[in-house]
This record gives sequence, C-alpha cells and structure tokens, in this order.
Amino acid sequence: MKLKFNPDLDYQRDAIESTLAVFDNLSTAGEPYRKLGIANTLTLNPDMLLENLHRVQEHNFIEKSNSLHGAGDDYPFPNFSVEMETGTGKTYVYLRSIFEMNQQLGLRKFIIVVPSVAIREGVLSSLKLMKAHFRNLYDNVPFDHYVYSAKDLSKVRQFATANTLQIMVINIQAFQRDAGDVENYGNLTQDQIKKLSVIHREQDRMSGAKPIEFIQDVRPVLIIDEPQSVDNTAKARRAVNHLKPLFALRYSATHRNPYNVIYQLGPVKAYDMKLVKQISVASIQSQSNVNQTYLKLSKIGYVGKAKTPSASVVIFEDKPNGTKEKSVKLKQGTDLSDHTNRSGYQGYVVNEIYAELGAEYVRFANNVILEPEQEKDGIHDNVIKEQIRQTVEEHFKKERNLQKQGVKVKVLSLFFIDKVANYRYYDEHGNVQKGKIARWFEEAYKEYAASSLFNDLPKRDVEQVHNGYFAEVKKRGKVVELKDTSGNTASDAEVYELIMKRKEWLLDDAVPLRFIFSHSALKEGWDNPNVFQICSLREFGSEKERRQTLGRGLRLAVDANGDRVYDPQVNRLEL
Repeated sequence: MKLKFNPDLDYQRDAIESTLAVFDNLSTAGEPYRKLGIANTLTLNPDMLLENLHRVQEHNFIEKSNSLHGAGDDYPFPNFSVEMETGTGKTYVYLRSIFEMNQQLGLRKFIIVVPSVAIREGVLSSLKLMKAHFRNLYDNVPFDHYVYSAKDLSKVRQFATANTLQIMVINIQAFQRDAGDVENYGNLTQDQIKKLSVIHREQDRMSGAKPIEFIQDVRPVLIIDEPQSVDNTAKARRAVNHLKPLFALRYSATHRNPYNVIYQLGPVKAYDMKLVKQISVASIQSQSNVNQTYLKLSKIGYVGKAKTPSASVVIFEDKPNGTKEKSVKLKQGTDLSDHTNRSGYQGYVVNEIYAELGAEYVRFANNVILEPEQEKDGIHDNVIKEQIRQTVEEHFKKERNLQKQGVKVKVLSLFFIDKVANYRYYDEHGNVQKGKIARWFEEAYKEYAASSLFNDLPKRDVEQVHNGYFAEVKKRGKVVELKDTSGNTASDAEVYELIMKRKEWLLDDAVPLRFIFSHSALKEGWDNPNVFQICSLREFGSEKERRQTLGRGLRLAVDANGDRVYDPQVNRLEL
C-alpha cells in the first residue's frame, strides 16, 4: 500500500500561508554567488518584517509581538514559531512550506535541525514518502535531501554549491559539543583543534575550509523541529548561531519559548475540528496503593569469591519530574531509609540474606521477607498482567467492530515497557529468551483468540503478531545484549531503520505484526496512524513525556488504500 497525502486541508494551508505572509513584499537582493556556494538572498527589512508579523498575528487571533527580538532572545536572526498539535501534520506543513518558499521567495538552502536520531529518521522517512507528492505539486522541481554526516562531507559541499533546492537534516549533537571552543578558535592549540567535531575543523578535501563555513556562507533557512529539545540550553543556542541562518522557523506542539508565534493549532482546537483521534482512558484497580512503599528483590547470590551473599533491591525515589526506580545493593545491616528520600522505608533494615540454591530470600528487621523477583506494594505483576490483558482485549474488539462496519483498517497496539529484559533477553549461552511481559502477552492473546466472541477474525500465529524494538549490542556480528537506552544513541539506529522507515509496510494487513513493544525508541519522532491502543507499563514523569507518548497514536487512521478515515467512530484511541 501507499500512503496518500491531501494537499487541500484548510488548516494546513492556513499554517503554510501564514508563514509565507510574514515575508510579503520583501525583496531579493545581493549577489547569490559567494566564495563557497550559492546563497539565499532575501533581504529582511526589520520594519516590514514586524509589520507583516503583526498582520499575520492579528489575522490568527494571536497576541502581537512587541519586537522581532524579545527579552532573553539569544539570536541575532528572526525566529518564528508554529504551534501544531501532534498528529495534525506538522512535518508535512514545514516540508511543504520549504517548497512554497522556494517557489515564491527564491530560497533554496534549508537545514532541518532535530534533537534526536528518532526524529531525524522520521523526517527522512517523510521526505522519502512525500517525494513524488511534492514533485507533482511543484512541477517536478529538482531537489535533493540528505542527512549531514561527518563521514560524507561531499554532501556539505553539494548543499552549498548546488543551484537547486537543497534540504539537509542535521542533529543538534553534530555541531553543539564545541560551541564554546569554536568562539575561541584562534587561541586553540593544534591538539585542541583535532578534538573538535569534524564540522568545525579545516579540511584539506574542502580546500582548507571548515564544513560549517560552507553552511554559513549560503545563509540557510533553519527549520527547527521540536525546538524545546533542540536549543533548550545556552550552549545549544550558541551552536545554532554558528550556522548563521537567514531566519528560523520553529515547529512544535509544546513550545517552551514561543518566539513570534504566527500560527496556533492547540489540542482542544484539533479535537474540536476532529483532526485527531478521540481519547478513552481505561482504569485498572490495583489491590495496592502505588503510593505505598515499593520493594522488589531483583538479585541475590554470591559475587565472585565472596564468602557472604549479597543482594539488590529496587525501591522508589522521588524526583522533580516524578517517582523513579532506584537499585540498592544490600548487605547485613543496610537500612533502606538511608537510600531514598521517599517516606515509608523505616524498619527495612537487612537482618538476613540467605542464598542457598532453591531457598533464596532476604529478611528485614520488620519481618518482611522477599524472595527473588518478589515485590511488595507498588505496581504489582498482577496489575501489569491485567493491563496487557485489557489492551489485547480492546485490540480484538477494535478489529471485530471494524470488520462488522466493513472498514478495512489494520489495527496496531503499542506498549511502553520499563525494562527491555522484561520482554526479551539473551541468556549466558547467547540464546534469546522471552521475558515475563512477552509470556503474559502471549497468554492473553491466545485466550482472546480462542474466545467465541472473536471467531470471525482471522487466525494468526501468536509468535508473529508481536515484536519489540530495542537497541542491540553486537559482538562479531551476533547480538549478545538488548539495552535500555534513552533513544538517542548510535545503537538505536537499527531500531529506527526497522520501525520508522517502513511505515507503509507496517500498515499492510498482510504483515502479521500488530503489537509493538518499545522501551524508549518510539517516544518521539515516530507515529503511526493506525495505533489504536497505547499501554504504558512504566511510569511517565513529566507532562511533556506524557504528551509525547499520547502523540504516538493521535493521527487519523488510514485504510487499506492509503486514504485517511474521518469517521469519529473509527478514530478512538484507548489508553
């Protein structure tokens, strides 16, 4: 199947036209041919720019900016912000705005700055999927897009010297590390210079110039995707300044510092306009209060040649952005109340660690006894099992209801888990093993697949309907470990290759995969229109993280022909 893109959605056109209106009546002047490349040459008259900005803000019922550069603005170039709720086509809007600016303003050098590998891969996937769509809209305009790579600096030269539309995608990490050193470049020693990122070092193959100088010379337009994560530090803002852009357009659903807002489509308006799925929240009652003292015995035994056993427990600790797990090593006399700022751990002093095979346990002074993997209070295993069962049940119900309505929409469900090893791990012999979450999922799936309620649904192999996407550690080409990561590491790249660049494949009903398990890889930058259930098996701290999680399933569904489905009875997201 092929995804289809509608060029005539009013709210997207409003966002694009608002962006272009900011630059009304500005002239193109100056010599485009520079020492290192062909530059953008739009003349930004500050008075006219501010007048245009006010007119756009008034038209869109947005509070007018006092000036182009507000208090705390670290940038010498103008910044403009577009707020669009997750799932409403933010990436499409800014990519199409690039083509409009090329057509109407003659701009041809654009850099999309992203905060993570995940978002970078999402943008590259969108460019690939939308390539034919944009060429049809804009008379087959020639353009190139690529990701910045220190291993292929020829792309930087091409970006600068090409006379056609050029779109470069770059991670902020690629050029922010040396923000302070670059400003003091003339005073650095040769050894210090050698330690700089490649983008800031002179290159013989680039006629002695630095890669960043090719970028600076052509005065690119910046598109900053998720700016609250891109330039949220003074160091990052200095790094962005080093690109010497003509101006920047900032796109997010959750701006932290909204510079000169020109368009707003918030969550309430998006919901009222039926641009995103309706949300239903399921509730699971636990026998225990999650605010009680949480304790889990995770390890017990003899380490090395030690004559006495040791153990590790997981407890809770309060952090500014929510409650987090913390691992504590135990020995005789360990007082857990000394290892957390959370109340309720008084009396948990280790009295005994017994680690004879088949009879391992830890006894505390308050007579609480824990065996390996046993938990006390918190979110118990039975609660997690019930969350999985309920998600699987809702998935089957969604498939049955769509089948009855004659709607050919593939249903996907997304799980966020606390630890990769709880879903899949490799044993000491290098063999893959199922963790408890995978086992519980398969039990629930088999139960509902066998239910008479779902007899009319296709029968699928439980082994093929679910998969996890996690960063891997390889030795000699063989996977030896799965990692809990932040989602921003180099080892996450293969995860994104599988899940992000194959969105159309995942939407194909012939592909049996329907249940996706993730630790951190899919927290932002990835979405799929046919995610109808999101189940979080771990705690989320900040409001931003919760909104990012929700955003993975907000897009309106797509049918088997690649067309959007606008029926509100179909577009319901279960949490």
